[in-house]
Amino acid sequence: MTVTLTTAATPETPDIEVDVLVVGGGGCGLVAAIAADAAGASVAVLEKQSRLAGNTALSSGSIPGAGTRLQAAAGVTDGPDVFRDDLMRVSGPHDADHLTERLAGLSAELVEWLIDEAHVGLTLVAGYKHVGHSVTRLHAPLSRTGADLMADLEAEAERRGIPVAPGQPVVELTVADGRVTGAIARDPDGRESRIGAKAVILATNGFGGARDLVAELCPGAQAATYAGATGSTGEALRWGRALGARTGNLGAYQGHAGLAARSGVLVTWTVVERGGFVVDASGQRIGDETLGYSAFAGVELAATGPLFMVYDARIEADVAAGQPEFAEIARMGDAVAGTTAGELAQAIGVPGDALAATIDAAADAAGQADAFGRTAWGLGALQAPYRATRITPALFHTQGGLAVDRDARVIGADGAPIPGLYAGGGAATGISGRDGGNGYVSGNGLLSALGLGLIAGRSAVADAAVPDGEPNLKVQQGVTT
Repeated sequence: MTVTLTTAATPETPDIEVDVLVVGGGGCGLVAAIAADAAGASVAVLEKQSRLAGNTALSSGSIPGAGTRLQAAAGVTDGPDVFRDDLMRVSGPHDADHLTERLAGLSAELVEWLIDEAHVGLTLVAGYKHVGHSVTRLHAPLSRTGADLMADLEAEAERRGIPVAPGQPVVELTVADGRVTGAIARDPDGRESRIGAKAVILATNGFGGARDLVAELCPGAQAATYAGATGSTGEALRWGRALGARTGNLGAYQGHAGLAARSGVLVTWTVVERGGFVVDASGQRIGDETLGYSAFAGVELAATGPLFMVYDARIEADVAAGQPEFAEIARMGDAVAGTTAGELAQAIGVPGDALAATIDAAADAAGQADAFGRTAWGLGALQAPYRATRITPALFHTQGGLAVDRDARVIGADGAPIPGLYAGGGAATGISGRDGGNGYVSGNGLLSALGLGLIAGRSAVADAAVPDGEPNLKVQQGVTT
């Protein structure tokens, strides 16, 4: 239910009062709103962009769940401890180890809650393991697009009658006696509205689109092309700092080593998992691509000159069949073809002998470790005809933010929760370690976004203390549906 807020008669009178106010209408915000509504609270969602999207919509919609019924049906044995160990093996110890344990333990419930309660269409992504996972545990829409995940969440919010106000950014949090009591929002015409709330959930994503914050806090990603949501400009971090909140893992980010340089479309890392690799202008590889799309972005950032993803027609057809958006790479002119290594080299402007030698060396290494330590080669040695796409390293979203406890409550400088304030997703400290893009495991972003959204929505209701579970929405005149 889309709403428009208008100004109250006096500055201190709220235009709308709710139990739980969600700031940000991406995946985290909608899950938080649905969870709070399901628990009996009145909820409203404010989104600064003109439509609901965020980084969730730009993702593949893949959510890791350890021990789900979908895994069991597929014969996959998994559990929270195995998942936690996978996450910690990649990230190493960091500022939010407690969240790693909490989210790993919640992951199966999260996936099944999304299916059963939020009516999100999810299937187990079978056929191969994703970056950092020891078993098959990613769950995604059939389309493998976050846009469809968002569409399902938005439909559920609409079905529940949750007021959602797009195009109305929050400009300020309101605080009384040390407690966050709501926010002030501004509509497209510049009119301000006051929203009172017993609990506020910050679901505004990270600060990847704020170049000043990236330079200050995440300098390793400065040279990367920003490919995340335009609304990720760090408001939650700025507000939290002003309130004295602790922060964590601020140097961490999710990079992507496969942004098509021509069109800006993300080249799925499944191409690498099927046997593709990356070469520089010399026609030679620069590292072990199976580090993952995020960690390998750091390798690319240290390289000079143009970079190319090299694969073959078999991989192109195989990946396009399972991920239709990958077909756009060829349609938009990002896939260059060559019937021989020499033809491909000429087409992309690298030395032919060097590229042929690189392809041969990868073929010789198939099934064993190569000079970079790569052992996984997917479909095996590349076969003519070949394909290549020029790529560039990208910053997708930051993975550090406000420190939160196991209940998603924002923690102040004294170690105690800031009353009335919660955070999730990119607004909160993530679970991808401290070391740039090296600690990211496939699905970490959505696990933090949707998992902390679910936790925050439930926790905020307890904070709001709704009597008898009855909704307590007080909408005054000036709200139109």
